[in-house]
Amino acid sequence: MPDLDSLYSPPSEMIQKSVLPHLVPFHVAYIEAATFFCLATGRQQGLDASPRGGEPGFVHVLDSKTLAFADWPGNNRIESLRNLQEDPRAALLFIFPGLEIFMRINGNATVCTDPDLLATLSESGKIPKTAIVILIDEVLFHCGKAINRARLWADESRLDRATLPSVGAMKASLTGAGEEQARQVDEHYSRSVRTDLY
Repeated sequence: MPDLDSLYSPPSEMIQKSVLPHLVPFHVAYIEAATFFCLATGRQQGLDASPRGGEPGFVHVLDSKTLAFADWPGNNRIESLRNLQEDPRAALLFIFPGLEIFMRINGNATVCTDPDLLATLSESGKIPKTAIVILIDEVLFHCGKAINRARLWADESRLDRATLPSVGAMKASLTGAGEEQARQVDEHYSRSVRTDLY
């Protein structure tokens, strides 16, 4: 195994001091503006990274150590929820469209069905079945060099949908379905991914 300490310089004192065990006002400002993050969870069976998104404010700051967000419909594998029932460790990576910075939060999470909390997390008149509550161990900002390496926010980096297999084409490849069925899947997906959000 490589000696990592000999390959990499230690983090600066400022970076070390910026890792905190709780939220401060500037963290809260970013969370209130956040529209997207990835949630990492795991258990003995394996690991999972799940995208989460919503309008600004969809992640609720309950106090300086606690966050909560709704679990809205996805593919119904509910791997994150199953993982958390076995292993409460969770990590969140927030991505802020247009900004060259990430925010990371590590902690322990529980799956909650408290009616009062679920009511506060309602969207478009719908109440989620469950919420995930995060007890923060550490929060830090991460530099955005990866964004610039990927040219993530550049208009010319946007992919042309026609250059990659569509959802319908991928499903047809797995099931042996024909072109017409693939087209129907694509039409259904195009509608549901935009409208069946809650």
